[in-house]
Amino acid sequence: MRRLLTYILLLCAVTLAADNVKTLQKQQRELKQQIEQTNKMLQQTKKSESATVNKLQLLNQNIATQKKLISSLDREISTLDNEMAGLSKQRDTLERDLAALKADYARMVRESHYAQLQQSPLLFLLSSESFNQLVRRMRYMQQFARYRRQQTARIEGVKSEIEQQNNRLMEHKQDKQKALKTQKREQETLARDERKQQQMLKDLKKKEKSLVAQLKKQQKKVDELNKKISETIEKQAQAQSKTALTKEQQLVAGGFEQNKGKLPWPIEKGFISGTFGKHQHPIYKDVTIDNKGIYLQTTAGAAARAVYEGDVTSCFLSSGTYTIIVQHGNYRTVYSGLSRLNVKQGDKVSAKQKIGTIYSDPEEDNKTELFFQIWKDFKKLDPSPWLAN
Repeated sequence: MRRLLTYILLLCAVTLAADNVKTLQKQQRELKQQIEQTNKMLQQTKKSESATVNKLQLLNQNIATQKKLISSLDREISTLDNEMAGLSKQRDTLERDLAALKADYARMVRESHYAQLQQSPLLFLLSSESFNQLVRRMRYMQQFARYRRQQTARIEGVKSEIEQQNNRLMEHKQDKQKALKTQKREQETLARDERKQQQMLKDLKKKEKSLVAQLKKQQKKVDELNKKISETIEKQAQAQSKTALTKEQQLVAGGFEQNKGKLPWPIEKGFISGTFGKHQHPIYKDVTIDNKGIYLQTTAGAAARAVYEGDVTSCFLSSGTYTIIVQHGNYRTVYSGLSRLNVKQGDKVSAKQKIGTIYSDPEEDNKTELFFQIWKDFKKLDPSPWLAN
C-alpha cells in the first residue's frame, strides 16, 4: 500500500511537471514570435547604419523579450530535470515491483502441487481419493491457472510501463538538449544585441542637441493633437450629460466595463512603445515625456482595430494623420496616427474591426505607431490595464 501511494504521488508530480513544460514551451513560441515581429520592424527602418531613437527602442524591446525567453528556457530545463528525476524514481519503483512479481512467480513454480500439475494434470485429478477431493482439485487447478495468468499479465504490464518510462525519459533528454541549444543561441544573440545597444547609445548621445530639438518639435504636434482630442471629447460628453444614456448605450457601456483586462489590442501584432503618464526619456535624462495614452508600435501597413463595439462619433485630421473616436456608452476609445480610414462618422463598428491603416513616418525611421486612449466621460484612463495580456 505504501509503495502504491509513493508511486501515485510520483505520477502526480511528473504529470504536473509535464503540464508546466507544455506551458513554458507555449510561452517560448509566443516570445519567439514577438522577436520575429520586432526584427521585421527593424528591417523596415531606413536602410542605413546610423543610430536612431526608433532603432534603439526596437533593439531594447528585442533585448527585453530575449531575456524573458532565456528565463523561460531556464525554467523549462529545471522542470525537465525534476521530471526526469521523478521518471527515474517511478522506473525504479516499477523495477522493484517487477522483481517482486518475478520472485512471487518463481515461488509459485516451486510449489509441489504445481510440480505435480506440470508432470500430469490428468494424473493429479485421477489420483483423487474421493469425488469431493476431485471437485476441490479441479477448483484448485482453475484458481491456480487464473492466478498464473494474472501474474503473467501483471509482469507484462509492469514491463510495458517500464518501457514507456524509458521512452519518456529519452524524449525529455532530447527536449532538454534542444532547450539548452536554443538557450545558448539566444544568449549569444542577446550578447551581440547588448553590444549593439551600447554603441547606439553612445552615437545618440553625440547627437543629443539636434535630437532633443526634433523631440520638442514632435511634442508640439502631440500637444496640438491632445488638445483637439480633449476638446472634441469634452464637447461630446457635455452634450451627452444633458440626456440619459439609452438602454442600448447602457448595455454597451456595461459590457465595455466588464471586459476590463480582456479587451483585444487595437493592433494585431506589436508592443507598447510608450506607456501612460509621465516618464523620463530613455536616453536623454533631462527630457520628460507625458503620455496622455499609450503608443503601440507595429509593422508597416498594419491596421488599427476597434477594441469593442460602438459608434464612430468623430474622424478628423491633425498634423497630416487621422484620428478616430469611437463611443461605447459613456466610454470612448481614441485611435490616432492613421494614414487611411476605413470608417466614417456615424458608422457602427464591432470588436476587432479594422478601422484604418496606421501611418509609417519616414521622418522617424519609418516608425509605424498608433496612439491609443480610453476615456470615461471627461476623464482619461490608463489603457494598459484594459487590454488583454
